[in-house]
Amino acid sequence: MTTPVVKNNFLPPGLVSNLEQVLLSRKTGGGGDGESSNPNEKQDDSTKPVSASNSGDCDDGSKSIILVTNSDGIESQGLSYLVEALVREGLYNVNVCAPQSDKLTSGHSLSLKETIEVVSVDINGATAYEVSGTPVDCVSLALCGSLFTWSKPLLVISGINKGLSCGHHMFYSGVVAGAREALVNGVPSISISLNWKKDGSKESDFKDAVTVCLPLIQAMIRDVEKGVFPKSCSLNVEIPTSPLTNKGFKVTRQSLWRSTLTWQAISATRHQAASRFASQQNNAMQLAQLGRDASAAGAARRLATQKKNIEIVESVGAAGKLDFKRTVKYFRLEMLDKEQEEEDEDLDFKALENYFVAVTPISLSMQVETETKIAASEWISSALQVEQ
Repeated sequence: MTTPVVKNNFLPPGLVSNLEQVLLSRKTGGGGDGESSNPNEKQDDSTKPVSASNSGDCDDGSKSIILVTNSDGIESQGLSYLVEALVREGLYNVNVCAPQSDKLTSGHSLSLKETIEVVSVDINGATAYEVSGTPVDCVSLALCGSLFTWSKPLLVISGINKGLSCGHHMFYSGVVAGAREALVNGVPSISISLNWKKDGSKESDFKDAVTVCLPLIQAMIRDVEKGVFPKSCSLNVEIPTSPLTNKGFKVTRQSLWRSTLTWQAISATRHQAASRFASQQNNAMQLAQLGRDASAAGAARRLATQKKNIEIVESVGAAGKLDFKRTVKYFRLEMLDKEQEEEDEDLDFKALENYFVAVTPISLSMQVETETKIAASEWISSALQVEQ
């Protein structure tokens, strides 16, 4: 595979677009003494490197702690392949805290004032729990000190998600929110999504996606430990369809890419039929859950926490009148692809369309966004620098 040079708006010209070869070649090498290569770099707390002394506590005294979450649910192939690869490395104490079910577009939502259930899950080589909440619930719970024995992980990895999270989708995305919640708590993080195509993708693509992104994860872990990875920074990684055919990694900027949100009115007849079908599915899931839980009581507790996903729109024009007959309507939300007008090659969705792995630095504050992105770009450039 060739390694073409890619020019980015805010990166040195020495940056190569193909990260995989470079990062693999650095796996056993040194590189980086923790000092900035830029003598004029601002020493702002928001862009200082993460210190290994206050994160990634090793409860066995040797292995760095990694926390994995996602938005597709605990049983998703993306999470399974990723955890399997991390465990196989044998270098990390791998912990998993992920939603019980799909929370794809949950955004940065929390289950405030609700009781959530946490159930231990058997994942070979990892300590794992499934949570009846959102990805943000999972990360927040994992970092609070009540669930795991350690105080803080070295890195939080959110993914691998089924479907892209470019542009405005970052605001809806549960997988990006999981990584962002880690950032809120001062832990470096990375979110990873696969550009899944309904008619062209297959489950094994997740395994290939792990192969593609693992060198970047290894570089992050190594440099967080050294204290040379920027603080207050998360990386959002978008992997193209058929991951192994990618043209290399490319540092990108968040675009204005978005889908069109369309609400479809659903007739009462269709809704009732769908409700019966959903009820049958729920019954099957409940029976399966009874077999998987340690006891019927545990399953009963879980069923008690389930919610209905039906939105009821009521007229309030005659509120309080006993003889008023309520108007009930049903709607279903769909996200439709929208034609994009942006043409900048350094935007996330554009790089993804051109079969690059798009890596977008994300910060929490608009006031430090520029400095954070520069610091992140300098780190990525250093991680990819080819010796001349």
